[in-house]
Amino acid sequence: MQTLTTTADGTGIHLNLVTDASCAQVLETLPSAQSAWARAQGFAAERHRLLLLPDAAGAVAGALLGLGGAGSTDEVSVWDAAPLSERLPAGTYRLATEVSAHAATQFALGWQLGSYRLTRYRGTPAKSPAVNALIVPSGADHRYAHAAARAMGWSRDLINAPANQMGPEELSAAALELAAAHDGESQVHMGETLVREYPLVAAVGAGSARAPRLIDCRWRRAGAPRVTLVGKGVCFDSGGLDLKPSAAMLLMKKDMGGAACALGLARLLLELQAPVELRLLIPAVENSVGSRAYRPGDVWRSRKGVTVEIGNTDAEGRLVLADALCDADAERPDLLIDLATLTGAARTALGPDLPAAFSLQEALAAELAEIGRAHADPVWPMPLWMGYDDEFSSRVADINNVSASPFAGAIIAALFLKRFVTATPNWLHLDLYAWNPRDRPGRPLGAEAQCVRALYQLIRGRFG
Repeated sequence: MQTLTTTADGTGIHLNLVTDASCAQVLETLPSAQSAWARAQGFAAERHRLLLLPDAAGAVAGALLGLGGAGSTDEVSVWDAAPLSERLPAGTYRLATEVSAHAATQFALGWQLGSYRLTRYRGTPAKSPAVNALIVPSGADHRYAHAAARAMGWSRDLINAPANQMGPEELSAAALELAAAHDGESQVHMGETLVREYPLVAAVGAGSARAPRLIDCRWRRAGAPRVTLVGKGVCFDSGGLDLKPSAAMLLMKKDMGGAACALGLARLLLELQAPVELRLLIPAVENSVGSRAYRPGDVWRSRKGVTVEIGNTDAEGRLVLADALCDADAERPDLLIDLATLTGAARTALGPDLPAAFSLQEALAAELAEIGRAHADPVWPMPLWMGYDDEFSSRVADINNVSASPFAGAIIAALFLKRFVTATPNWLHLDLYAWNPRDRPGRPLGAEAQCVRALYQLIRGRFG
């Protein structure tokens, strides 16, 4: 595993970052034997190329890490550092290349993210990776790097948990634990209270033996800007009576990924004492088949009073979010953010790495996208195109929960949510995947905590 250390005595195996442009100069500065070794190995600073440099006794004396065509070593990202946990032999390392404070922080964070492993469900202990330590690079924000790695790891653990071990009750327990750890208030609405106050949440979860609930956590700070997070907590989505095919159900334990990312973001804000008053709302349900399951053609009255005809029970995420967003919107927070694994259409349009960002304020989505690029936590702004707003027409209710059109599914889902956000100008909707479909260093196959770091930086940039 990888750790950070604050050792400052000049020791440590040197890591040198090398770009195409700086390669010749870096090789000239190495001891002659190491320079000759690098040339003999054909090192040319290819991106992610790692070359170990030996000393006279054959031990590791240093290493070169290629950044390819990067404009400068200040462009090093978390994902450049992440592979080092698997590729470096055990030891204590020092970043020998001078980089900006931002780059140093990204390197320190990536160093830790590279050691994430999901091993808790194995009966036989997995082989442990080499134990490596990185001396905190000069200028790096050690507290942020450590807190961000922990928050992302926690979110990943929650998403990776199998549905039999992560239902509404367990998701609620995670939120309540966070509230208690940081002196927050918490309330869980269930039963008749849920039916009365959050009827769409109750309807979606009615078919499961695991009771639905609305989790409401607050961390008050008098006079501070108010930030509210809403996370979709569908702990397993069978599709309901509009049953998914088996292949489409395989990853549905991750349908609470929005809630997990909201929890990770809340944890990061709280651990680093962001000067905001924070509220977290999670509608936690399991969308199941059963005698009490809600049906296609049902009509349900939402918390807002808007009646919704159920065109498809597999469009359940927007329903549970609608009631939670209505509650959040009534308080008119300074910033309202919802995170949800909402539509396959967003994945079709942008793929798994790029969450779709929607906002009533285009500049807000653009600001988040710019931050995401700087922190290797990308999002892509999408339009709330009002030309599609009539796609929810219903003959028997105010609106339908789905459109009859096969087009623009992510936009239409965002427009549905917009019906329940009418008082808060600064609203961001993130339609994310929360999953890595392939193995990459620092991003193993499985859960991914998307938008956590970008949203943290957005909130700190706006509110201090």
